[in-house]
Parts: sequence; C-alpha cells; structure tokens
Amino acid sequence: VQLQASGGGLVQPGGSLRLSCAASKLNYNMAWFRQIPGKEREFVAARWWSGGATLYGESAEGRFTISRDIGDNTVSLQMNRLKPEDTATYYCAAGSQWDKRPSHYTFWGQGTQVTVSS
Repeated sequence: VQLQASGGGLVQPGGSLRLSCAASKLNYNMAWFRQIPGKEREFVAARWWSGGATLYGESAEGRFTISRDIGDNTVSLQMNRLKPEDTATYYCAAGSQWDKRPSHYTFWGQGTQVTVSS
C-alpha cells in the first residue's frame, strides 16, 4: 500500500486545517499519527477500514475528525481549534490491526508538517 499525505501548513491558533492521505488501497484500517523531534510518535485518530468506527487520541478528541472518501481512496483528518501544541509532523498509516500503537501499522506515508503559530 502506498500512502501520500498532504495538506500541512502554517495556521494560527484557533484555526483549522485539513490533512489528506491518498492510498493505493483502502482495505486497511487507516490512522494518523504525529511526531515532534525527540519524542515518540503519538496516535491521533484511526478509522476502521470497512465501516464508520473511529478511535481518537486524547489530544484529538472533540477537535479532530477522521473520515474517508472511498471514491478517491482518501482518508482525511479535519483539525479544528488548533493549538500551538498541535505543531508536529503528521503521518498517515495503514494496517490490519485496530490499535493506537504505531508498531501495529504496516504502511506509512511521508509526513506533512503542521505548524500552529501566530
């Protein structure tokens, strides 16, 4: 599976940003993680491959929404009410397991940088 993440950029605190992950196949669970230098990769959100079940990390709950567009094999992450602490490189991932741990995801896209700053 090939994954291509896009949509990162600079946004002011309180603003919104939408990340997209184009996948060559969508028959895997899809997830978003983020990472800042020197820290472990952090789980953000996941979506079950065949239905609407979603899972969110504590930092994303209530502000971020993961969705999928089967028509163009894309998984998106809508991020609202962004905070400076959301600044990180965001990665999309695909895997067969339903899990928050990055080690349980097999395929990874390149990261896209999100910077929240005034």
